[in-house]
Amino acid sequence: MIESDSNSTQARNIRTCEINPNHWYVVASTKEITDRPLGVIVWYHSIVIYRDTLGKIHALEDRCPHRQVKLSAGKVVEDNLECAYHGWQFNPQGKCQSIPYLTDKQQLPNCQIYSYPVQESDGFIWLFLGDKNLLNNNSINPLKIPEWQHLNYIATVSTIECKGHFSFLIENLMDMYHGHLHNNYQPWANAKLEKISANEQKIDAIYEAESYYKIDRIWSISQLFFPWLRRVYQQPLKVSYLYPHWVSNLGEYFTIYCLFCPVNRTYTRAYLIHFTSLNAFWRLHKLPVWFRQFIKNSLFGSAQKMLDGLVKQD
Repeated sequence: MIESDSNSTQARNIRTCEINPNHWYVVASTKEITDRPLGVIVWYHSIVIYRDTLGKIHALEDRCPHRQVKLSAGKVVEDNLECAYHGWQFNPQGKCQSIPYLTDKQQLPNCQIYSYPVQESDGFIWLFLGDKNLLNNNSINPLKIPEWQHLNYIATVSTIECKGHFSFLIENLMDMYHGHLHNNYQPWANAKLEKISANEQKIDAIYEAESYYKIDRIWSISQLFFPWLRRVYQQPLKVSYLYPHWVSNLGEYFTIYCLFCPVNRTYTRAYLIHFTSLNAFWRLHKLPVWFRQFIKNSLFGSAQKMLDGLVKQD
């Protein structure tokens, strides 16, 4: 009975635990950042993201200290963010720079809002909530997604809106035994656990699985659209929880990332990124770079139906 109570308490703690703020979290895709400020929420922090005239990304508290109006309802003026209510402007460091109705003899108020470390990398906006001093030696960096820029990988992105604690989502992603739920959307089946390893930073699980896809011919990409063309191949399946994010590799052909943005204890946003490898097409590698980039861009989202189907069923 004592052991049962202990396990129950541990389970409750997992479902309510806070995030570690000293990591980089994805708050938006690059495409979501327009000429208007974007309001996001990361673990109860309301934050506004905007791009200045030089194209650089900035992140501030999403509030004007004057009347607590959301700055995401305002607009970008040169490099500053202007409040929609009274026109107060704040620079990228969060300092008040201008109040339109003050006279030349009146001083600006000594007020400042918090400025968050933010980076734009591999198609996404990454934000750091934790101790800024930890970033001084560059030991904490956003998760690298080398396939995003690589010409041999075709990307598809789907957004996950999970009405639950982030632990539910990562638990689902690490579970390789609910394939019967996904019908034609899952690219593998019959996973058998071969090895598992863990440390304070990550968990790796390696399976042997039956893959339904083998991308080694020009027509192979059609398997994403026509299930009856699929054949079964034995492939290694690696699943990794690299806190706070998740990565999976199916053989040489597919890589999937799940980038987390925990909103609060009962809501989690995430970006699921599916990459199809074209490494097997050696003739393609000899073509001009501009043409390969054209192919990569043209095929972006080619697995959208499959990826959206997986997300909807989960």
